[in-house]
Amino acid sequence: MNLQFFNSLSKKVEPFFPLEEGKISMYVCGPTVYNYVHIGNMRPVVVFDTLRRFFEYIGFEVTYVSNYTDVDDKIIARALDEHTDEQSIARKYIAAFEQSLAGIHSRKPNIAPRVTEYMNQIISFIGKLIEVNAAYEVDGDVFFRVQSDKDYGELSNVKVDDMLVGARVEENEKKESPLDFALWKKTATGIKWASPWGEGRPGWHTECVVMIDSIFPRRYIDIHGGGFDLKFPHHENEIAQSLAVNHNHLAHFWMHNGFINIDNEKMSKSLGNVVLAQDAIAKFGGNTLRMMLLSTHYRAPVNFTEEVVKSSRIEVDKITQVYRQLAVYLQENNKFDAGRKSSQMDSFLAELANDLNTSNAITELFKVVKDANLALRQKTDIEQLQGYFLTMSDMINILGFEIDYPRLNAEDKKLLAKYREAKQKKDFELSDQLRALLGQRHIL
Repeated sequence: MNLQFFNSLSKKVEPFFPLEEGKISMYVCGPTVYNYVHIGNMRPVVVFDTLRRFFEYIGFEVTYVSNYTDVDDKIIARALDEHTDEQSIARKYIAAFEQSLAGIHSRKPNIAPRVTEYMNQIISFIGKLIEVNAAYEVDGDVFFRVQSDKDYGELSNVKVDDMLVGARVEENEKKESPLDFALWKKTATGIKWASPWGEGRPGWHTECVVMIDSIFPRRYIDIHGGGFDLKFPHHENEIAQSLAVNHNHLAHFWMHNGFINIDNEKMSKSLGNVVLAQDAIAKFGGNTLRMMLLSTHYRAPVNFTEEVVKSSRIEVDKITQVYRQLAVYLQENNKFDAGRKSSQMDSFLAELANDLNTSNAITELFKVVKDANLALRQKTDIEQLQGYFLTMSDMINILGFEIDYPRLNAEDKKLLAKYREAKQKKDFELSDQLRALLGQRHIL
């Protein structure tokens, strides 16, 4: 199968070949765990979970890593406000995030590292950056020397000269240049660790590159993913550090998903339109939200509105109805086999292989839904109906929808047979009674 994805580093769609045959290494930046995550945090979760499912379906062994940033100024501030320690804050919000992960039907990563577990490696890595003259220490703080990377800005297309004259650059008299970023921060407040430069904690931008460097033997991975907002400065700074120490761009492919807007406005605390993931999942359900997120190409923005959510719910209901009817009919006729792979997946898989075009893949799913619905009405060849069921099962699983179907026992099948017979004889009173009974059993 020909795979191609948009590479944010080259800014074009490129053929994708894994670094190691049959295996794919993938790292996606996870949340900073100081609060409940919002619905925007769920987009990379769903996008890269779907990419992982697709890779695994077509036969790759995927090592999927997504981290927790469990040391940060915001975590320290929250711990002080709540009169507790940073580890307790992190545990609380990691547990809440994992509930949202399950609620939106995303699998846990193979590895979910926490920054605090890699402090020795972080300190060692910063030491290497100092050794190669890409970093320097001033009064217990360590900064990366952006000037050491002649191609700085290549991922985000940010121009160094423009940044130097821009007001957005934070001033710090300790820095050689206002562009230099913190690798280690001297601190007297909150959680801290001993280091060659004194007690402190790491800067955000050095954490992910160190975890990749530590977890993956190549120190270079197939795919690094995250939200579009991480492209600069976070991912740009990761690349700069990896180039300095390992002389590579950290990842072969860099992939970024677009934002989620609320009623055509950017989601922000200042506008008061932030939607928490746990609230959205509780209100609309994981399948509906997942449909909403996957119905738009991952690089385009998603607009979260009541109308879009309603449309997504209707689409999920259509899929669910036909899928359940197929399962019931096949069991009723003793032709149910859910264990085989579908042989009718080519068009669907081709769309996902083409820069993870989930929107078009969902269109392919609905073609099968339409054909299966017609076949159910006509009671055509049972083998064909079984083929539709297997195809829908595989498509649903890759897209990450969790849709259950009734498991019929002998008594259920007898009731169904009586119901079909009553309908055929136009005994509407009896058929209504039997239908109500089957409804109570969640069969019809």
